[in-house]
Amino acid sequence: MGKLTTHVLDTAHGRPGANIKIELFALNGDVRRAIKTTVTNDDGRCNAPLLEGAEFETGEYELVFHAGDYFATLGANVPEPRFVDRVVLRFGIADTASHYHVPLLVSPWSYSTYRGS
Repeated sequence: MGKLTTHVLDTAHGRPGANIKIELFALNGDVRRAIKTTVTNDDGRCNAPLLEGAEFETGEYELVFHAGDYFATLGANVPEPRFVDRVVLRFGIADTASHYHVPLLVSPWSYSTYRGS
């Protein structure tokens, strides 16, 4: 069985993004169903996969990373409203036998992602 994982890297400070709130939603058209809310550990990862086993189904999903709150707790000097606040990533899972890893590289001014391994 496959699984869904993530990893947040703070590119502004060159370290893992620790204690970042992450929300996971399943999408059905315009309808969002909350699945899980978690927080990254000191390594910028979650302590367990976001989805695995019977919960890991094909479909469209959305991850919401509360990056702006993270940078605010670090005392980053950013204007209000924040340029990067909540990072929303929509993606699809097509193969339940695969590992889907969705890393986020983030700063107060930019972010990027890719399908990792």
